[in-house]
Order: sequence, then structure tokens, then C-alpha cells
Amino acid sequence: MGTHYPNPADIRRDWLLIDLTGLTVGRAASQIANILRGKHKATFTPHLDVGDFVVCINADKVKLTGDKLDKKFYYFNSGFPGGMKSASARTLLAKKPEELITIAVRRMLPRSPLGRATVSKLKVFAGPEHNHQAQQPKPYKLPF
Repeated sequence: MGTHYPNPADIRRDWLLIDLTGLTVGRAASQIANILRGKHKATFTPHLDVGDFVVCINADKVKLTGDKLDKKFYYFNSGFPGGMKSASARTLLAKKPEELITIAVRRMLPRSPLGRATVSKLKVFAGPEHNHQAQQPKPYKLPF
């Protein structure tokens, strides 16, 4: 018996809709990263992108535990000398809540071309509306 490796033609991707209302950022991001990689499927292969598309809504209603709103900082660099910028989690959650979730999920994926292709299947929206109704995403409840 040989091991079956799925071909790109065999890979079936679903669209899942996740409501982030009241969820903790890190716990939700780890589950979303597993779905994006395809670890919840029996056909998971580490060197292939077999995961599903994920549409996250209500990103502005996530919560952070402890003092992370004021003590956690995100750093960005333009690449130029003196181009370092920082933003607290409270500021990022108020201005760009989609970016907060995207950063958390991206940092839980591999730092490789496969990880960069995987994070492109994540679609995050601040409010309850999204523009992926045509794909008919199935509501998905995170298992925790």
C-alpha cells in the first residue's frame, strides 16, 4: 500500500464563516490557522495547501485578556532609517480590527511561500457584513 498524496485537482476547498464576537484573539487565531492549513481534514499534507477559505466577521468585537489592550504593542517598519512605528493593541483594535486578527493568524502560520499562500485565503471584516455571499460560506463554530 502506498501513501496517497492529493493532487491539486483532488483538493476540495470549502468556505467557512466564523463570527468572532466575544472570542479571545489568540484562541480564535490558532483555530483559524489550523483550518487555513487544512489540519482538520483527513487529507492534510504538510507540503501542500489543502485548507479551506475562512471569512471572519465582527473582528471589532474580539477581546484580549489581562492588560494586553494597553501593554501589547505591534511594531511596523518601513525599511528606511527611523521608519519604525508602533501601535498598542487598543489603538489597532479601534482603527484596524481586521489587521489585529490577520497579524495573529499570520504569525501562527509557517514563514515560507506556503504560509504566505495560506494566509491569502483569510478574509477578515470588522462588521457583520462581508462581500463573499456568492461563495455561500457555511457558518462554523470554533471548537472551544
